[in-house]
Amino acid sequence: MKTLRITCALAYLMTVHVVVAQTYAAQSYPQTEISNGILRAQIYLPDAQKGFYRGMRFDWAGVIDSLEYKGHEYYGPFFEKFDPSVEDVSIGNPVLAGVNSATTGPVEEFIGKDGAALGFAEAKPGETFCKIGVGSLRKPDNAPYSSYRIYTIVDGGKRAIKSGADWVEFTQEVKCGSGYAFKYTKTIRFAKNEPVMTIEHTLVNEGKKSIETQVYDHNFMRIDHQPIGPDVVLTFPFALSANQELKGIAELRGKQIVFPKALTGGDTVDAGLAGFGKDQSDYDIRVENRKTGAGIRIEADRPLASLWFWAVRTVVAPEPFVDINVTQGHEFRWKYSYQFYTLPR
Repeated sequence: MKTLRITCALAYLMTVHVVVAQTYAAQSYPQTEISNGILRAQIYLPDAQKGFYRGMRFDWAGVIDSLEYKGHEYYGPFFEKFDPSVEDVSIGNPVLAGVNSATTGPVEEFIGKDGAALGFAEAKPGETFCKIGVGSLRKPDNAPYSSYRIYTIVDGGKRAIKSGADWVEFTQEVKCGSGYAFKYTKTIRFAKNEPVMTIEHTLVNEGKKSIETQVYDHNFMRIDHQPIGPDVVLTFPFALSANQELKGIAELRGKQIVFPKALTGGDTVDAGLAGFGKDQSDYDIRVENRKTGAGIRIEADRPLASLWFWAVRTVVAPEPFVDINVTQGHEFRWKYSYQFYTLPR
C-alpha cells in the first residue's frame, strides 16, 4: 500500500482568533480521497485558514463530503446556503446554516451531560476550556454554554494527518488549561473487499483532571440526495418511544421511524428517543431509502447513553450518544461500523 503522508503539510500549531466565513465550493477546500474499490469517499481535511468546517461545535476531523457505493450517494451538505448570520440553522427555502452547524457527513460533537463542553463550568470568564476535536476555547463571560455561540479558538493544538489508499488518520493534541489536556486520534478505514467503513477513536487523557463527557454522531444522512418523506425508513432493534410530540411530520411504528408525507418548506422534527437498554447491541441503526434502494447500517462497540433524531426536508439524522470517562494517564477507545447495502428490487 502506498502511504500518503500529509503530516509534513498539516502538522502545525493552530491559533485562530477570527472566524473566516466559508463559501462551500467543494473544489476549493483541502481534501483527500480514499477507496477500497467498492466504496469511494471524499474527506475534507482540517485547516484553520482554508478548511471546509471551521466552527466551534463539531470535530474538524473526518468530515465526509461524499461516499459512493454501487452508484448510490450517502452524504453531502444538508444545507443549501451558508449564512454566518444564522446562529444554528434556518429551515425554509433555502435551508440555511451558520458557522457552527454548516457541515456534512457523520460528524461528531463532544458535549457533557450538563450540556456544556469539557471544563466550561469550572472556567472563569477569560479562562479557557476544551472542545475536543476543535481546541482550547476562551470563555468570554458567565453566560451558559451554547454549541451555537462563536467562541475564540485560543489554540487548535498540534494536528497531524496520515493517509493510505483506503484509510486516513487524524491526530490532535491540545493543552486546554485548567488541568485538561488530551491526545485524540480518529481513523476512517474501509474494510478489505467489503462495503464497510469503520471510524475508530482513541482519546488519551494527558491532563491532571479526569475527562468525563459524551460524544454523539450527528449522522447527516442524504441518501442519493432525495428529499425526506415516505421512502425513508429508520429501523432500530427495540420498540421506540419519544420524549415529545412529532407533530405528524414523523411517526413511531414499533421499531421504526417513518414519514407519512414528504417534508417541505420549514418542516422539522427533533426528539429524544427511548426504549434501548444497556447492551451495545442496541446501538444498531438502519437508514434506508426504499425508492432508490440504498441502505446503511450503523453499529458501535459501546452502548447507547442517549439517542436523538432530527429531520428536515434535506436530511435525516439519527444521533446516538456514547459516555466517555477516562482518568489521568489512561485512554478510552470506541468504534463505529457503517455497512452500506442495496435493497432487492
